[in-house]
Amino acid sequence: MTTPFDRRYEKHIPAVTGEKIRRSHDTWHWRDSQVHLDRVGLPDAPIRILLVHGAGGNSDAFWPYAAHFASLGAYVTVPDLPGYGMTVTEHPGRIRYDHWRELLIGLVRREDDDRPLIILGASMGGLLAYDAAAATGLATRLIVTCLLDPRDPNVRAQLTWHPLLARLAGPGLKLVRGPLANLRVPIRWIADMRHISNAPGLVREVIKDRRGGGGRVPLGWIRSYMKSTPLVEPEDFTDTPVLLLHPAEDLWTPLEISRPFFERIGAQKTWRLLENCGHFPAEEPGFEQMMRAVRDEIHKVSNQA
Repeated sequence: MTTPFDRRYEKHIPAVTGEKIRRSHDTWHWRDSQVHLDRVGLPDAPIRILLVHGAGGNSDAFWPYAAHFASLGAYVTVPDLPGYGMTVTEHPGRIRYDHWRELLIGLVRREDDDRPLIILGASMGGLLAYDAAAATGLATRLIVTCLLDPRDPNVRAQLTWHPLLARLAGPGLKLVRGPLANLRVPIRWIADMRHISNAPGLVREVIKDRRGGGGRVPLGWIRSYMKSTPLVEPEDFTDTPVLLLHPAEDLWTPLEISRPFFERIGAQKTWRLLENCGHFPAEEPGFEQMMRAVRDEIHKVSNQA
């Protein structure tokens, strides 16, 4: 499949030096969606990574990260979740959070080929990656930048652009039923896109991206997310090692709101702070710290294979 690349994010994120990284596109027909899959790196690489975006993200925004991970020796797949990127959905107003989760679980099972798999989730994608690992048992490692449990009122307060909105959202979303649930509103009306990065230029790129943070989301999706629960409680998540790579200067979702869920996880787990990084981790030295940490996990997985 040939599709024009959106290169707007490349100038904001350190580039891979010294080699050309292969990038191609693929599609997967899932329910009423043509799911766009970005494929980065060598298809026969010994390690696979599934890179999962959250609200406001897409495969073009994650391409620079995927290129770095591919340079470490992994074959990286980045799906555009319905409503974002180049995925085409027949009924976009009917997209719900559970659809995202079910799609990822289906994708992990569909693409399992006995190679070690690292599932790496950023922002809201952290808990999606956790659920995909929990439901399938096919991930060798789970790496996340956040673990945002929407049952936690502190998480709700941080995700919206004003704490008052979070308090009003619960009662208000109970009214979101029928045709009203399919009404699509700008994601920036709800989510605090102002703090998706600490770099003003990158924030502007995200907000201008109609396939990302400048897009729309159904009210029913917001309601379904706020009512969602993890597929497995963290105490019962015991088989897949977890690495939390949390941006140290995250002004949107600070470490304190991910730590309670992380600390409850029953599996082997470690965490590291990415120095000087905002929610969209692009700053140094944290960016290089993230790459070193992922490289170390790839080496551990390779030695176990």
